[in-house]
Amino acid sequence: MIKKLFNQIKGLVTYDADREFYAKVFPDSLNQVDLMRFRKMSKADLPRVLEIESQGYNYPWKEPIFHDCLNAAHYDCWVCEDTEDKMLAFCIVSTAVGESTVLNLCIDPVIRKQGLGRKFMLHVIENARAKKAESVFLEVRPSNVGAIALYESMGFNEIGVRPGYYKTENGEREDALMMAFTIV
Repeated sequence: MIKKLFNQIKGLVTYDADREFYAKVFPDSLNQVDLMRFRKMSKADLPRVLEIESQGYNYPWKEPIFHDCLNAAHYDCWVCEDTEDKMLAFCIVSTAVGESTVLNLCIDPVIRKQGLGRKFMLHVIENARAKKAESVFLEVRPSNVGAIALYESMGFNEIGVRPGYYKTENGEREDALMMAFTIV
């Protein structure tokens, strides 16, 4: 009972005291992304989540979708903050029946291409492993070559295509590449 309560409290904030110490004592020893922390998303985070979402996607999720995710028992909703508690990214993952699926991962454009996507995906994989998931799945636009390169470099493999999955600005549809990572 106490262990379960401790793990629930621990799950609210992921904190690394050693990193915090080194950042203060040896400020050049860690980069900005190394110092970022994950914590569970709350309803109070939604204004900033919606802001990041609208900057990242032409067809962003609406607020009710985020409320549904926060209320779903098998969803993990995470945010990532810098050392000044500014939220710079979020991710929503569904885990059930031995599978974790990344439903939404969005990073503030000001911090892209600095390693936060990799850090977040490592966090997702570790949480999936802790929940005894065997695989992590995601979908990505074929035009998002940077994300595809990241996922492939981490060991994700293309397993299929969802035709016409994403809306495009010209009114046509873009396929979704389905990718999977096997947890060993």
